[in-house]
Amino acid sequence: MGQLIVIIAMLALVWLLLIRPARRRQVVQRELHTGIEVGDEIVTAGGVYGHVVEAHEEDELLVAVTPAVNLRIARRAVAAVIPPEVEEEVEEEVEEEVEEEVEEEVEETLMEAAEDDEEGSPRANPNETNRG
Repeated sequence: MGQLIVIIAMLALVWLLLIRPARRRQVVQRELHTGIEVGDEIVTAGGVYGHVVEAHEEDELLVAVTPAVNLRIARRAVAAVIPPEVEEEVEEEVEEEVEEEVEEEVEETLMEAAEDDEEGSPRANPNETNRG
């Protein structure tokens, strides 16, 4: 009798830890694939980004990767739909990082120029050649 309880408890544990989460992932993935519409930006399981141009049949999509390249892919190959807000946030973050880097480089250049002026050393002209 005790062994039967242990076996039932182990089966329940396997169901809770493995089967339920797997089913939940399947439902989420199915909803993702059925919710893909023309104009959505997607990323495939292979890492290819593109915009859905057409939805052929049940299982096929035509995805524009570049203006000159369209790929025909299976819906199940779509790993994620990228929301428009994420794109804008990433672009803003990249712009901010670039601006910060440029500001730092300008500050460093100005500091070096100020140090050279304080030392009284003449600046070397890169266009001049040493004549010895």
